Amino acid sequence: MNHLAQKARRQGFEFTDQDFNRLRELVYQHTGIRMAENRRDLIYGRLSRRLRALNMHSFGDYCKLIENGHEDELEAFTNAVTTNLTAFFREAHHFDYLADTLLPELLKRKQANQRIRIWSAGCSTGEEPYTLAMILRESIPDIHNWDVRILATDLDSEVLAKATAGIYEQQNIQQILGERLKRWFHKGTGIHKGKAKVLPQLQELISFRKLNLMESWPMKGSFDIIFCRNVLIYFDKPTQKKLFDRFAGILNPKGHLFIGHSESPLDLTSHFTLIGQSIYQRSK
Repeated sequence: MNHLAQKARRQGFEFTDQDFNRLRELVYQHTGIRMAENRRDLIYGRLSRRLRALNMHSFGDYCKLIENGHEDELEAFTNAVTTNLTAFFREAHHFDYLADTLLPELLKRKQANQRIRIWSAGCSTGEEPYTLAMILRESIPDIHNWDVRILATDLDSEVLAKATAGIYEQQNIQQILGERLKRWFHKGTGIHKGKAKVLPQLQELISFRKLNLMESWPMKGSFDIIFCRNVLIYFDKPTQKKLFDRFAGILNPKGHLFIGHSESPLDLTSHFTLIGQSIYQRSK
């Protein structure tokens, strides 16, 4: 038994190489995410809590539960193994480009149907789609005349519930400058002191939905813009290629894809052209 397994046993559960590799394969099957060897302690820490909650005594029994397709636990398993790191106005240059360049172009180009569709894929606790909603409200003076919608999706049902509520701790909104904060958030009082809630004007632009990127996509229409940032880094190259091709297929001609700085479609597909820092345009 290696030192990690011995450490795990001391913490309450035996965690063998077989357990870890079996769980890695289950994570891949259900989420498409490849868990590296250095994620072993993360897997143990998060899933040992599930064993305790279920009053189970071994990872082998837990694996059997997942393999048998226990629906409620599959959701809890997925929530436990996914990573949710986000912030308002994260990678601010993306939102600067959206406000200063892309939206003015779209407003000119789409005067005929006045329809704009944006997808925030991997939206986590909602900071990204709410940031997008702020930019849209601030950049489109007559937005009430436009059909503008943001689809925000994530695999994790727990973070989607937080996103839908739109309530954030003080430390989560520190990067939002004063005037913007006053304009788009209600400051909590009483038992909600130290928290802030996004205004309905932002929430009404967004539809939050649970979606596994590896499964079928139920959306019928196409998108002008897709944000999928710091999500693809968790997938292997064949899966990344598949997703980039699918993104291209659901983007309008000349549509834009915003991704993380560690991600790139250029060696995987010919569907995109780099036009800015981690900003791509559908080329064909």
